Amino acid sequence: MPFADTSLRDEYAAAVERVAGRTLDALRDGGGPAALTARDTTAPRPLLAAVRVLGADLFAPQLLTGAEPDGPTAELLVEARRTLPPPAAGSEEAALVIGWQDWAADRVLARTPFGAAVSPAAPPRTPPAPSPGPETAGWQAWSVRMAQLSALALPGLDGPVHDDARTHTLGLARGATRAMLRNDLTTAVRLARWLAWARADGRPVRLEIEPVLERIRLVGAGSARMRLELAVAQGLLNAGPR
Repeated sequence: MPFADTSLRDEYAAAVERVAGRTLDALRDGGGPAALTARDTTAPRPLLAAVRVLGADLFAPQLLTGAEPDGPTAELLVEARRTLPPPAAGSEEAALVIGWQDWAADRVLARTPFGAAVSPAAPPRTPPAPSPGPETAGWQAWSVRMAQLSALALPGLDGPVHDDARTHTLGLARGATRAMLRNDLTTAVRLARWLAWARADGRPVRLEIEPVLERIRLVGAGSARMRLELAVAQGLLNAGPR
């Protein structure tokens, strides 16, 4: 039933936008929990799917302000993880992204009373980093993968992916510049988020981040999820060095 499948995909995509929008509202309101449950009780499965997709980013309002992750959101994420198994990955690389996203969500959940309710994901293998040398071979593919892992660019998360972000800020800057030139604003804002994370971590970055964010804000921040990425990047810049 292709029409039914299309309708279901659209419903789930709309749910992701609603949840991203409410998380963004919470971030703009000073870091409280997002209002995710009160208005969505008639459509639980799309809500749970959206919560699973957003993962660690659900807690960005608290993590960016130094607060602890809130219990109701953690409980909802645990329910989503129980109800919906990891989506089938079409490739090894896609499975890698899903694995790291679940790892990030587990690390945040571990800071709540609900962390013991899910089996923690083991850290997947680290995406291959760019080769050393003047040209840093491999930075294009690596930067695309780092953009897909932008949900890990949050305070309180640290691991091998973050070590690579610290080491290869030039690759992040090149990737962001390339994405801007190609008008791939989604990739650009996600890499700018990593650059903001690296700068907050005290690393020198090779790109002026603020003009990139401002350009994206003016011309391309259309979806709620993209605006959330933009707000997280700005929040990392505003927070200053950790």
